Amino acid sequence: MLTIYSGDHRLHHGVELKDGAITPSFEQPSRAETVLAQVRATALGDVIDPKRYRREHYVGAHSRRYVDFLAGAWEEWTASGRTCQALPLVWPVRGLPSVELPDFIDGKLGFFSMDAGSPINAGTWNAVRASANCALTGVDALSAGARSAFALCRPPGHHAGREYMGGYCYLNNAAISAQHALRNGSKRVAVLDIDFHHGNGTQDIFYDRADVLFVSIHGDPAVSFPYFSGHASERGAGAGQGFNVNLPLAKGTAWRGYEQALRDAGGAIAAHAPDVLVVSLGVDTFEDDPISHFSLRTPDFLRIGEAIAKFNVSTLFVMEGGYMVDEIGINAVNVLLGFEGRA
Repeated sequence: MLTIYSGDHRLHHGVELKDGAITPSFEQPSRAETVLAQVRATALGDVIDPKRYRREHYVGAHSRRYVDFLAGAWEEWTASGRTCQALPLVWPVRGLPSVELPDFIDGKLGFFSMDAGSPINAGTWNAVRASANCALTGVDALSAGARSAFALCRPPGHHAGREYMGGYCYLNNAAISAQHALRNGSKRVAVLDIDFHHGNGTQDIFYDRADVLFVSIHGDPAVSFPYFSGHASERGAGAGQGFNVNLPLAKGTAWRGYEQALRDAGGAIAAHAPDVLVVSLGVDTFEDDPISHFSLRTPDFLRIGEAIAKFNVSTLFVMEGGYMVDEIGINAVNVLLGFEGRA
């Protein structure tokens, strides 16, 4: 399987507001390096650099003004006299009018974000752009005839909505991939999100559309980040009614419960009959992940890959979460090995 990877991800490493303190983010450069080392150790396949794409390729999944904000946020922040990492300090919550975009960078940071976990620094734009380019290059590989590809994206993307960043995510790599597949001629695309946390951003982007099916298996939002999306009752709107499928699972879910949810996801994907499947590959479902609470074990990730292979669809795997850094490489690559029948 082809892997697409860019070392530019190292340009971004931030802090986050967690448990009442500003601390180094769990989303570290070592995550991608650990996965890449396992890709090479298992001889998964060739590793290539991404192509370069214009900013317009990110528009569609995202609005132009949001993409432009990301590209220029650091310059606006430093022009205000600050050199520390940029984090928002106010958000347009319910009851506050929020349709007008502020002029000042502090207001823009809150307008375009959902939490205080996605800082912007001098290298953030180049890192997130390279991450999205890995995913776009993967789609082009499928369009050229590959059965599968692995976009080793960092930072991740599935919490980024049409006009907001959050949850360590800035550009939604999976959604950008799905949009690009449609641009390349696919009629229908499915996105399967197997990260522990609900892919609220991907849901937001495609919620009223019928050409992209979104299916997510994740921790119950009653007790799990991002809390405010991911309920089974969220089924889509307008033309997208029925094309959004959430499969929330309880704390402590192990393989037996997860396997049934994966079967249900497969049924929804088969009914949609996509030309391309994009898998948001999070492995924070692992039993020892520090910020999640499922109980999957390392061999279970081989089984996940085997199950996805049975969907018999051209598949792009897009790296998302997974924060037990010692295990993330083994678990992520196990999904890919299982998909290729190398379990």
